[in-house]
Amino acid sequence: MYQIIIYLYLCGVAIASLFNKKVRKMWRGEREAVKILKEKVDPKAKYIWFHAASLGEFEQGRPLMERIRSEYPEYKILLTFFSPSGYEVRKNYKGADIICYLPLDTIRNARRFLRAVRPVMAFFIKYEFWYNYMHILKHRNVPVYSVSCIFRPEQVFFKWYGRQYGRVLNCISTFFVQNSISKELLHKINIDNAVIVGDTRFDRVLQIKEEARQLPIVEEFTQHGSVPTFIAGSSWPPDEELFLPYFNARQEWKLVIAPHVIGEEHLQQIVSGLEDRKAVRYTQVEKGEVSMEECREASVLIIDCFGLLSSIYHYADVTYVGGGFGVGIHNVLEAAVWDVPVIFGPNNQRFQEAQDLLKAKGGFEINNYYEFSDIMEKFIHDSAFLKSSGQRAGQYVKSRSGATDRVIQYIKDSEWSF
Repeated sequence: MYQIIIYLYLCGVAIASLFNKKVRKMWRGEREAVKILKEKVDPKAKYIWFHAASLGEFEQGRPLMERIRSEYPEYKILLTFFSPSGYEVRKNYKGADIICYLPLDTIRNARRFLRAVRPVMAFFIKYEFWYNYMHILKHRNVPVYSVSCIFRPEQVFFKWYGRQYGRVLNCISTFFVQNSISKELLHKINIDNAVIVGDTRFDRVLQIKEEARQLPIVEEFTQHGSVPTFIAGSSWPPDEELFLPYFNARQEWKLVIAPHVIGEEHLQQIVSGLEDRKAVRYTQVEKGEVSMEECREASVLIIDCFGLLSSIYHYADVTYVGGGFGVGIHNVLEAAVWDVPVIFGPNNQRFQEAQDLLKAKGGFEINNYYEFSDIMEKFIHDSAFLKSSGQRAGQYVKSRSGATDRVIQYIKDSEWSF
């Protein structure tokens, strides 16, 4: 059944590639992957393979990749992506020797791909379980690790109809799971090679914090921290419909908005939601179209470019992470690491870090404008509460670090040692 589904999906992708630019990039990239390997693979080298579906999974695997590259330079790194949103952003990443798409999980693709590279070790990040690739790796006695994985009862592996596909789990040498629930679920289906190590994303966000950029434009806008600043990251229209009306009435607060979708229509929509508040765009200041003085006098700064958000959170008194009124919240850890409270919408149940932030009282869920207004008023009128909430958020991130060390040490101590 799995093979039939994959081939049907393959046909669907081929058809969709005729009409969708993103799908077309993925389709072309997958077909070129084996060619890239044949051209770039050093037959004398030993390759460790990392696979990430997209950018978020890449960030989870990155601390581990960089540790291996630093401590074991005799190995080369192969990095593969499934999604263009990961590959297109990181195709020039210097931490890997070869970067390409991973062809769809057909038996033929898996054989051709693994014949071209012959990895000595493979790491699949979080939710990645590729049936044919993993079975061939197991047959070749290549260790396969599932890193920062997390399991829930509703996943297909734990349903009667998922038993056949669930055999892929038997191909994993070790599961480095995020929590005890995941280990218990695996135990119920007779899989006992799981180790609780936590989530490598915590190591990554702490690393990002250490490497954060100074942003003179944001510093000037916030008047070097002298005015209270609210920063909304990865926001969508339903998020903006909540916080824009509130801050229209709170002129003493500065507002930084980094929307998830940067398109002219969305940017204009944000501006139209502002009343009597002067807004400037980051790139306008960067290009000199708007002076630094005008930036300083503005009350809203719209971030109309990518790659700055993790550093921008540094300038916040209160943060908001979008997506909670849609497909799911975005990365709350990048905000929490700066010792500031994090507000987000209700669609957060599938995100362990959001649930933990709520328990730690460093994160705050809101369902409507009134709840948003209530928590903001509490932050504004109770400085001790604002400070302690931020400290709890930051401490939560620090307390969960170290997963990368635990993974490395476990492999060192195992039969599959480097």
